[in-house]
Amino acid sequence: MTTPKTVTAPKAAPASRTSRWGARVWRPDRTSIAPTATVTAAAVAGLLAALTLRAGTPSVAYPLAGIAVMGTVVAAGRPRPTRGHLVAAVTVLALLSVAAIRGAGWLVTLCVIAGWTVGSAALLGVRTWTGIGLAPAAPWLTPGRVTGWLRRRRRRGSGSAIRAGRIAGVVTITVVLIGVFGLLFAGADPEFGRLLGGAVPTVRTDDLSAAIVTGAAIAAVSLASAYLWRRPIRLDALAPAAGRRVPSWEWAVPVLALDLLFAGFVAVQVRVMFAGDGHVLSTPDLTYADYARQGFWQLCAVTALTLIVIAVAVRRIDLVVRRDRMLARLLLGSLCVLSIVVVASALHRMSLYENAFGYTRLRLAVWVVELWFGTVFAVLLIAGIRMRGALLPRIVLGSAVTALLAFAAVNPDGYIADRNVDRYDRTGEIDVTYLRSLSVDAVPALDRLPEPLRSCTLIATSTTPDAWYEFNAGRARARDILQERPADPLAVCVSPSAGW
Repeated sequence: MTTPKTVTAPKAAPASRTSRWGARVWRPDRTSIAPTATVTAAAVAGLLAALTLRAGTPSVAYPLAGIAVMGTVVAAGRPRPTRGHLVAAVTVLALLSVAAIRGAGWLVTLCVIAGWTVGSAALLGVRTWTGIGLAPAAPWLTPGRVTGWLRRRRRRGSGSAIRAGRIAGVVTITVVLIGVFGLLFAGADPEFGRLLGGAVPTVRTDDLSAAIVTGAAIAAVSLASAYLWRRPIRLDALAPAAGRRVPSWEWAVPVLALDLLFAGFVAVQVRVMFAGDGHVLSTPDLTYADYARQGFWQLCAVTALTLIVIAVAVRRIDLVVRRDRMLARLLLGSLCVLSIVVVASALHRMSLYENAFGYTRLRLAVWVVELWFGTVFAVLLIAGIRMRGALLPRIVLGSAVTALLAFAAVNPDGYIADRNVDRYDRTGEIDVTYLRSLSVDAVPALDRLPEPLRSCTLIATSTTPDAWYEFNAGRARARDILQERPADPLAVCVSPSAGW
C-alpha cells in the first residue's frame, strides 16, 4: 500500500514591517536605493546647518537650511515638480525668510511650524482634511524605510557608487586643506585674515553638541523628505468614506433649529455686542477684559460648532437632489452669516479693550485669529453657494499661511510698541516691564520714548555684531540705532501707572 505524499504549502514570505499601511496607503519598498546625489546633498545640508543654524536665534540661516533641504529633494530626481510644488516651495521659503527679517523668536517659531506643514502637504500632494492634518507627522514615520534605503545602497552599490565613507573622507580633506592654507594666508595679510574670519562659520566648544544635533536633524529631515518625494504616503486614502445620504428632513430639522438658536442669541445680544463703552460702563461688575474675552470665547465655540455641523451635514446631504442643494445653501449659509456677525462683534470688543489698556502680543494675535475665522466662514459660504468643496482644505490652509505672513509683515512687536508709545503720549501710562520683554523689532518705536523711559526699555538690547550667517534685519536695525544713541545703563526705571 503506497502512502500518499504530503503536500507542504510554501512558507509565506515574511510580512513587511510597513505592511500594516497596506499598498493602498504606502506600498512596501524592498528595492529602492538612495541616489548618490541625494546622500551627498543631505550631508551638505547637515554640515551647513551645523555650522550656521542656531536654534532660538532668528537669522538668514533658516531660509538657507530650507534651500538645502529642497536641494536634497530635487537631487532625488523623479517625479518632476509641478507648478503647485513650486508655489509651495516659494511659500515655505517666504515663511522661513521671516527669521532673516524679524527678531521675534515666537513669530519665527510659528512661521517654521507653518513652513513644515505646507512643505509636508506639498511633498505628499494631499488634498483632504485628513491628509493635511496627518502630513506634518509623515517625516517621523520614515526612519525605518530611510535606513533600508541607505543599507540597500551599501549592499548593492555598483562600482560607480560613492560610499558614505568616501564622502566623509573628501569633506574632511577639503576642510583640512582650507584650514591650513587659510591660516597661512591670514597670517600673511591681516586684512585677508579679518575677511576670512568673518566668512568662515565657527562653532564654539560649548555649542558643539547643539551643532551636532542640529546638523544631524537637518540631514535626517533632508533624507526623509527625499524619500517621501519618491515614495509618498497616500494619506488621502485614510480619509473617511462618503457618509450615507439621508432624507432632507433628517438633517434639515437639526440645522434649522440651530439656525434659530443662533439667530435668537444674536438678536438678544445685539445690545451687548455693539453697545460698546456705554454697555461696559453701565453694567455692574463688567470690565473691558470680561467684555473682550466673552466675545472671543463665544467666537471660538461658534467656529468649532459651525465647522463640525457643516462637516457632518455635508456628508449626509444628497447633493444630487436640487431641493436638498437649495436647502443646504439656505440653512448652512445662515450658520456662516451668523458666525461672521459674531466675528464682527468680537473684533469690536477687542478694539475697545486695546484702546483702553494698550496692545500686547496676545491681543494682537486675537485680532489676526478672529479675522482668519471670518475668512474661513466666508470661504465656507462661497463653497456652499457653488457646492464645491474639493479645494476647501487647501484654501483654508492657504488662508492661514497668508494671515501668518501678513502678521509677520505688520511686524507685531514693532506695531505693539508703536501703539503703546502713542498711548503714552496721550495718557502718560506705560508698562516698561512688558515693553522691555519685546524683541529687537520694537527698538525703532521705543526709540521715540523720552529719557529715562527710552533707556529703561532698551538697556537689555545687545549691540554685538553678527556674522554673515547670523544676519537678521531686525537686529541690524536695532544695533544701528543703539550705536548712534546708546541706552543709559544708569537710568532710573520707574514705570508710570501702567493701567494694564
